Amino acid sequence: MLAEQRQGHILELIRRNGAVRVADLVEDLGVSDMTIRRDLGVLAAAGLIQKVHGGATLVADSATYEPSFAAKSTLQQKEKRAIAAAAAELVEPGAAIAMSAGTTTYAVAGELLNVPGITVVTNSVQIADLLYQHGRSDQTVLLTGGVRTPSDAYVGPLAVHALATIHVDLVFMGVHGMTLETGFTTPNMLEAETDRALVDAGRHLVVVADHTKWGVVGISSIARLDEADTVITDSALDPAAAAVLEDTVRELVLTGSPVEDRTTV
Repeated sequence: MLAEQRQGHILELIRRNGAVRVADLVEDLGVSDMTIRRDLGVLAAAGLIQKVHGGATLVADSATYEPSFAAKSTLQQKEKRAIAAAAAELVEPGAAIAMSAGTTTYAVAGELLNVPGITVVTNSVQIADLLYQHGRSDQTVLLTGGVRTPSDAYVGPLAVHALATIHVDLVFMGVHGMTLETGFTTPNMLEAETDRALVDAGRHLVVVADHTKWGVVGISSIARLDEADTVITDSALDPAAAAVLEDTVRELVLTGSPVEDRTTV
């Protein structure tokens, strides 16, 4: 296969799936890691894709750009696992928690499969299915209704209404982006409204977001930075951003990979 054909194939995969991994392309196309990275470099230089660690995504040039759940699942996997392990330490047996949709909160759910007696309220199809299929029999899972988004979240008035009378101990919130000026944001306006209802339902808000979310702005704000009780991110976060979060949120947890590198600021 000629380089132009290979690059066209890669671009089509990214457009179809939202993202690709270098390892998957190496296996699919039968070429070297270096060849794939060279191809991604050509496509990125042309402004057609955005290179990320271990792969590439569509160019996110809009505040309304919303990758699919499958696309986001390929990104920052080690960081998300470490963040999830740290987040799970906050959950006691028998606790009532709420979880927003997203791949980082999905990773948190994976760490909770063996926690006894918990009640989980979520608007995430993926999280509800994971806990239903693999969680303990003494766990209770409540899934809201609503309109389904590309990130497999149920959002809108039906979801907001379902959350209005819910009261939980902890809320785990994934976000599209975070800055001092805009707070925590999402590219979906209906999802922002639903996420705000989740925030209101909990006594303690835990935002779980890897370092790439800093400086990204979605079209709609969910909450101010200072509304978060805890932010759990990874140690690759820019020191200046960490300083802002340290001054703004009640607790900042930086976790590396492996988990034992975690430090609390």
